[in-house]
Amino acid sequence: MADEVDRLVQDWIRERPDLDFSPLEVLSRITRISRHLDIARRKAFGELDTSGFDVLAALRRAGAPYQLSPGQLIQETMVTSGTMTNRLDRLEELNLITRKADPQDGRGSLVTLTKSGMRAVDTAMEDLLTREREILQSLSKADLAHVAKALSEIVSPLDKNL
Repeated sequence: MADEVDRLVQDWIRERPDLDFSPLEVLSRITRISRHLDIARRKAFGELDTSGFDVLAALRRAGAPYQLSPGQLIQETMVTSGTMTNRLDRLEELNLITRKADPQDGRGSLVTLTKSGMRAVDTAMEDLLTREREILQSLSKADLAHVAKALSEIVSPLDKNL
């Protein structure tokens, strides 16, 4: 079954038979999948958008009491402190989080997921998983495990360089 990447690669091979296009065959497909995933995420996250979802998901994964410092959220989401402040302001306006002083550190604060935030992130995650399953529906469980392992081998060394 040929796809758009096959066509592009064949065109390149015709024009530049001296080059090895195997990286393009893999990474162009990842890029195309990423575009489809971005569309699925926008639909699943709705008003939250990806950045809001990332913050709420980090708080949800933290477990009860679903609370992290802004510094921990910055580490979890890999953004700057200014970006995090903007995200937290927006989520607080939507009543999805609260911020209060950290009793252990008078200079710090703690961000806590509200019940509305919990419902929003759980609903978005359920919707996202449904959409992601649709994207991956042509793969068997064994194929999924193989692809996940291969992608992990690619991304692991890249993440270490961040």
